[in-house]
Amino acid sequence: MKSARVWIVDDDRAVRFVLATALREAGYAVDGFENARDALDALRSRGAPDLLFTDVRMPGEDGLALLEKLKVAAPQLPVIVMSAYTDIASTAGAFRGGAYEFLSKPFDLDAAVEIAGRALPATNGIAATTPMVSTNQELIGDTPAMRALFRSIGRLAQAPLSVLVTGETGTGKELVARALHRESPRAHRPFVALNTAAIPAELLESELFGHDAGAFTGAQKRHVGRFEQADGGTLFLDEIGDMPLPLQTRLLRVLAEGEFFRVGGRELIRVDVRVIAATHQQLERLVAEGKFRADLLHRLDVVRLHLPPLRDRRDDVPALAERFLAAAARKLDAPAKRFAKSALDRLRKHDWPGNVRELENVCWRLAALAPGDTIGTAELDMAFSHASLESARDEDWEAALARWARERLASGAADLHGDARERFERILFDAALEHTHGHRGEAAQRLGLGRNTLTRKLGSGRKRR
Repeated sequence: MKSARVWIVDDDRAVRFVLATALREAGYAVDGFENARDALDALRSRGAPDLLFTDVRMPGEDGLALLEKLKVAAPQLPVIVMSAYTDIASTAGAFRGGAYEFLSKPFDLDAAVEIAGRALPATNGIAATTPMVSTNQELIGDTPAMRALFRSIGRLAQAPLSVLVTGETGTGKELVARALHRESPRAHRPFVALNTAAIPAELLESELFGHDAGAFTGAQKRHVGRFEQADGGTLFLDEIGDMPLPLQTRLLRVLAEGEFFRVGGRELIRVDVRVIAATHQQLERLVAEGKFRADLLHRLDVVRLHLPPLRDRRDDVPALAERFLAAAARKLDAPAKRFAKSALDRLRKHDWPGNVRELENVCWRLAALAPGDTIGTAELDMAFSHASLESARDEDWEAALARWARERLASGAADLHGDARERFERILFDAALEHTHGHRGEAAQRLGLGRNTLTRKLGSGRKRR
């Protein structure tokens, strides 16, 4: 049986040698080229190979330009793009141009051979090229987790699938959604975002689906909801786990049928909207607790993208910090500043409970307040001091609560929720009354409760004690 022909196009002789050796050992016939021009000349004189690997950055025409010409001359040829620069723009450009796969340098040779094996059967039928997406420049990172995320975004942007973006607060879930939209065929249509946790439950239905005039008290004119605003484009629903159950049912119908009625309306509205949802919560746990519909989760979770917390990609912190610091200085019209190596080391070691958002806030604070043009550990101490005190206190009591819960669960205790709620309210009420010198009305106002509610809870609490 004739060996499949594989070409490697890379100006780095060492890469050509080690990759060719691995592929030959796997039984392939391999040729190497140091630039795109030589590969194109060989294509014209010898015909197309069965598979081609190409680097992106090379003297003369780069790998993406070569990919474009190959797709004209040999549309069925699977092309694997290689690059040491695994940002979203590079991976997106590769997949959008028709690359079969994107291989990040340095790569594992066994993985490269395995990818070649997957790509070659495609030459016997329809090419398995997958158009990909170029995404938001603010999503930056060079760690393996972020490289994998960039490749996934690139692949998914062209596909009309629902995506569930998961990750802790502050990791950049909306940036992922915007990237998916920006590189999709819907990019010329609206991107509409809605944080479902930020809208009162009684108003959320109108925000999503709109209402007609007279639908309820105060509805003096027709209001177009977010689904209609996003028609033809993308609707990003952040914190989807906080959506009330009745609205989950309505959302499920729109996802299934693409149609709905405005609140108080009789006209059936049809829309074409790609929904991207995000949450920091465990939706499977909410389903088990009866707080989230299982069928809605299945509709939203066609593909799941997870954003890692910043503490799991510490090597990305210096690049992010320098970018945020430069951007903040430009916005504030302040002198440019730079981080000392000791400061970057300190930033890398910080746990960043607020993730990328916390890092960005620290950089803004430094751009505005740091006195010199070089930021060291002393300036970091200043920036962390007033923000970190509050967050540290929050972490302390939350950590203590978590320890208490684990200990009680280990001891076999029951009704943890009721016990914790009672103790939490008692401490909160006592602190508010102490602060207001015993004035229940003012204490209730500071707590966001009605006076009667506070009085009732105080009474029931005292009886239980």
